[in-house]
Amino acid sequence: MNPQDRRGTPQARLLAESAALKRFSRRSFLGGAGAASLLAADMLLTREVQSQRRTTRILQVADDFADAYYPDASWFLFPGYKTSWEEAQWILNTLRGALNKRARLAAVGYSNLGLNITEVVNAVTDYVAAEKITKLFFYGHSFGGMLATQVAARLLALNGIQVQFILLDSSPYSAHDVLDQSWFDGVVFLYERGFRFPSTLRGGYELGERIIHKDERSWRQILDQTLEQLSPIAPSNVLVQTESAYIYHFDGSQFAGKLGAAKMAYLGNPKDQTVAYETAVETWAVVFKDNMVSSNLQTTGAAPAHASPGWNPQVYRPLLTDLLDEYFPLPRGGSRVSIF
Repeated sequence: MNPQDRRGTPQARLLAESAALKRFSRRSFLGGAGAASLLAADMLLTREVQSQRRTTRILQVADDFADAYYPDASWFLFPGYKTSWEEAQWILNTLRGALNKRARLAAVGYSNLGLNITEVVNAVTDYVAAEKITKLFFYGHSFGGMLATQVAARLLALNGIQVQFILLDSSPYSAHDVLDQSWFDGVVFLYERGFRFPSTLRGGYELGERIIHKDERSWRQILDQTLEQLSPIAPSNVLVQTESAYIYHFDGSQFAGKLGAAKMAYLGNPKDQTVAYETAVETWAVVFKDNMVSSNLQTTGAAPAHASPGWNPQVYRPLLTDLLDEYFPLPRGGSRVSIF
């Protein structure tokens, strides 16, 4: 048989493949196996973390001082757009010195199955009952201010629970206050038509969004925030889409006059490039004029300018301390601290 004819036989092909396999370096094999193992581990960890976050939970942040002196009072941080459970607790930790003089610390961890208002109200109600909380302080971080306002109104209407204070940190009053409207056209439009963002597209989307707004972030912040959004602890894509839809449809006027004796305050930055500061603060102040006690505090010097207490505690803590001292003064003297 001609040697050229033998090249097409099964035996010849097997010998050729064996030779190619021999040339495949051990380093390449180990590198590929290692990458595959890391990917598999990440997928397993992601699935495990996501499965543990299928319901809304109240996340306690332990503080010896607040837990001892204010067992019946609690802050509830309502995290902003795309804010993970871990970042919400990190924000409370950075603001600890200003907040723990009035109440204990807790954050609302939204379900990865999507933002559900009834579920949030029930989680707060159950926590209040279990911990015997009688004084509630709400911290609305970015869009969390919208949610905090609605939850406060529903707690009062449904359960007779009066919220003492609602802090709006750079919160838009409506979708019209969001400076970049383009994401509504994509995220909300697709979500309401049954489309869901595949996880494989998230990385490029998250990095691109932050680079577009790089003028209000350092490159370190861009990297840190992008990596968090790609990590297993990141909010699910469904949660992000439901948060977007919530902002898009929010109408604060329906809660005006329904907050009882709750005091409200707005904290923001005129250089905010995410939310239109002037229109947002003015509208909140006008619509909730019966509750708003402060609307002129500005986080000048914070970077990024939008709702960034975790990055700029040195800016936020003095403002919060002065605000709380003015409207919730601590008593002088006495063997036990009490705010009322």
